[in-house]
Amino acid sequence: MKAVTPGWHEVAGNLNFSGLEGWFALESAFDPEETTREFTESGERWLATLSYQEGNLLPPTDGETPDGTAVEFETIREWRLTIKRHPDEDPVAEPAVEREGRQRFSAHVRPRWRHQKAEKTNGDLTDIPTPDSLGDGLNVRVSGANIDPRRYFPLLRHAVTAFGVNPAHFGGVPGEDGYGPHETSNIQDAERYVRVYKGESGPIHGRDGPLARMGHLLENDRTGYRKVVQNDDDERGRNRPGYYHTVTLGPKRVAEAFPGHELAIECKHYYAREAVGTDPRKPTAHPKLGASYQVSRMPADYTLRWDDEGVTQLQRELDRVVLSALAEAGLDVAPSDREDDDGDGPGGRGPFVEDAYWTPEVSERGPDPVRLDFARIRDEQESVVVRHLADGGFSPVEWEIAETLASDGGEVAPADIAEENDRPLGSVYRALQRLDGFLNRAREKIAFESPHVAELVVDAVRQARDAGQRGLATVAKAAEANRRGAEESASAFVAWAAKHDVDVTNREDARMRLRLDGDLPAREIRRRIQRGYELWTDAGRDPATYRMAHIDLGNRGSAASYWLG
Repeated sequence: MKAVTPGWHEVAGNLNFSGLEGWFALESAFDPEETTREFTESGERWLATLSYQEGNLLPPTDGETPDGTAVEFETIREWRLTIKRHPDEDPVAEPAVEREGRQRFSAHVRPRWRHQKAEKTNGDLTDIPTPDSLGDGLNVRVSGANIDPRRYFPLLRHAVTAFGVNPAHFGGVPGEDGYGPHETSNIQDAERYVRVYKGESGPIHGRDGPLARMGHLLENDRTGYRKVVQNDDDERGRNRPGYYHTVTLGPKRVAEAFPGHELAIECKHYYAREAVGTDPRKPTAHPKLGASYQVSRMPADYTLRWDDEGVTQLQRELDRVVLSALAEAGLDVAPSDREDDDGDGPGGRGPFVEDAYWTPEVSERGPDPVRLDFARIRDEQESVVVRHLADGGFSPVEWEIAETLASDGGEVAPADIAEENDRPLGSVYRALQRLDGFLNRAREKIAFESPHVAELVVDAVRQARDAGQRGLATVAKAAEANRRGAEESASAFVAWAAKHDVDVTNREDARMRLRLDGDLPAREIRRRIQRGYELWTDAGRDPATYRMAHIDLGNRGSAASYWLG
């Protein structure tokens, strides 16, 4: 569909290459009197600076690698290339005042061979892992910004060529087998972003905006895993609403909101440090909305390859997250206007602001934004809790587990729960098996599936334990649904009905009732009634029964059909 195209911001990863020839060639090419060279790539001028550091890598035993390459150096140098756009062309560089540009990357070139060793500062030796398929080779750790990841490889080849190094040592010869980075090359970090006019971005970071709701419903409530940040003050204590708001989701949660996605992401709304007080005509006065890949949240055996397929997947998933957050906040993802003085910054387009490295262009082939169906996710989580209540409620041990998790606010070990509540460890494990539907269990640590589930469980258990009217009603209605042999597909409606005081006894002389706060806006009343109708019909219930239901708004009432149209 038509949609604005986000731009690349930061990228980091590893470009690996077969053979040690490139490392030897940099050693021969290095001239301390001429460390910077200029080159041209795709019609652009670039500068490359070569330096080295004497790291802690040790030469191979007897001066030869296990694969037979002679390494006759007592000190293993690690080469560093700094590659940046020529200051005459970098949009933010100011040569007259020695201001560096921001379209650049660093490349840390290190030799690799099997059974490689390094020496720690205390003299101990440590192993350097090297993929078996790489053998003798090069690891080039790259980190940069404002450059398409597809360009890092050709830019690196042009840079080493500027120093007289044969580019074939870094990826082979174009057109021949094996051309390109080694298959073990991988992406560790990458962000796609748009810049939004500050007067339009409030719904993105608002307390009921897409970032907050994704965090509340989708984040895993585990220490070291959950990350919701809502910071409205900069480092100097100056207030700037939306200064730094983020939500981080692992692959399981991402797949719930974005079917077909598999990459863990961080979605964030943030301003530059100098944003407060910056002239609003400058792009840095306005925030970015970005989505970035989070490798630390991925399974240990997962690798995002740095190849065409991997970059395409990365771009597609990150773009869809950004566009979906924009759409959920009510912003136009495909603005047609393009005016230079319409209040949204220089070169602005709709709610977007052009900056030095990104222009808000609309593509005809953008990914479809995903409707973030928070109501569905909420209903599914509520139905899990209600089904548990219907199956007999919480035992004393289960109550203690819920209370411990709620008070801890993060991850807890079963042994800690047993000790704290003076319970046998076996009884805690048996209770955990019964609570498995709404707990996350990993590496002998447990936590609620999400903050929303935590709230539901603690609230329901407390009210049930105290014989609170609402808690007992919830249990009764869920239990009655079970006794009637309600299908599994009906549990989402049962949860929703219990939440909104819907009478689902369906006696012959009774009329289903839905009680709502009459002070709610009419559109919210309509939205809730329509949501209930969707769940009712999805569960295979008779649509006429729902349409005839009595809507109790306190001082007035009506039939559901009035709101359904």
